[in-house]
Amino acid sequence: MPRSKKRSSRGGLHGAVQPFSDEDASIETLSHCSSFSDAMSVADEGGEAGEETAQEDLQYKLNVFIDSTVDKSAKTRQGALDGLKAAMATRILYEFISDRRMTITDSIERCLKKGKGQEQCAAASLACLLCIQLGSGVESEEVFKTLKPIFKNILLDGAANIQTRQACATSLGLCTLVVEDDILDVYATMESFESLFMRSYVKEDGSRPSLNPQTTLLHTNALLSWALLLTICTGSQVKAVTRKHLPKLPRLLENDDVNMRIAAGETIALLFELARDMDPAFEYDDWEPLCDKLNSLATDCNKHRAKTDKRKQRSVFRDVLKAVEERDFQTETIRFSTERMTIDSWVRKRTYDAFREFVGSGMNYHLQANEFIRHVFELGPPMLVDPATLKSMKISRFERHLYNAAAFKARTKARNKFRDKRVDVGEF
Repeated sequence: MPRSKKRSSRGGLHGAVQPFSDEDASIETLSHCSSFSDAMSVADEGGEAGEETAQEDLQYKLNVFIDSTVDKSAKTRQGALDGLKAAMATRILYEFISDRRMTITDSIERCLKKGKGQEQCAAASLACLLCIQLGSGVESEEVFKTLKPIFKNILLDGAANIQTRQACATSLGLCTLVVEDDILDVYATMESFESLFMRSYVKEDGSRPSLNPQTTLLHTNALLSWALLLTICTGSQVKAVTRKHLPKLPRLLENDDVNMRIAAGETIALLFELARDMDPAFEYDDWEPLCDKLNSLATDCNKHRAKTDKRKQRSVFRDVLKAVEERDFQTETIRFSTERMTIDSWVRKRTYDAFREFVGSGMNYHLQANEFIRHVFELGPPMLVDPATLKSMKISRFERHLYNAAAFKARTKARNKFRDKRVDVGEF
């Protein structure tokens, strides 16, 4: 994956901070979700004038959120952080954020140090979205230089709030991927993650550690962030990691937590992919026992496990088994605007999943308009498609209804034909 420095797209507007009272700030903060949807609907319906009004409204509300992150009320601070997160996940706000990045960073630092629980988690997520907006450059480096020591302190502090540590594990991983330019610093961060998830490894005497679900989730997040950073490691580091961890990771497949089992399985598939990329003749000594274990998880019928967990697990481990046994990857196509992107490797999947965890439903928008994310996935500069062309490419609601009705009819016919062919096996 390319590591050259690129600034993300510019999408915000400059403007002065509007005066407001503490009471107004609280009211504005608690209504942030509807505010953003209203602003976007105004832009869609009113053309250029509507877009200008929406931008002014959005800018005003963002200023309110930024100022509200230092409010005395924890509820108001929480709402302000969530408002900023919602905006950054669904908009490109480079110009606006760039001018205020250190103010926002100071607020994040304050909330991480003095806040509690959910407020700290929201601040950790906001830090990641801030780096995604700024891209890989000097500005995001300034942000990360301030926040990185705090992330690591919380992450490794056994007395800190466990949910906050979980959030820091995830945010530190992606921030490091976006910002860190020194591979030695990347390795140092990976070692911090290792110091956590290795505590879930089976002990030398063969016994499994007894951990509560929240600690297991912390180790799972640490493992996933470690795997994310593994995608940008040098070949020599990948070889060292493979020798050290591949013999131990399969025992995590026996973990009681489904998310840990899945994280371990996907990490094993990623390690096999990276090792084979460097050496097509790569062989693993315990290959057959590993395949047997993966096959067991791909066909798991354990009655003591929840149906949703089993369904999710079987789906993932079918793909993991194919990767280890057949060197195959189940490709996935992501469509956004007039473009499409193929997820065709475990490296790309781990990277895509990491970004999507923070931007959520805004992922397609960022793939379309965020220069940094487009650079990561080698999509080239953002494509400019005028609204008239985009509108002409959309089918009408009536046409969509006819298509769905025809598809439903065809599907029903196919199912009926299949039912007619079933053999009567007798009465019970």
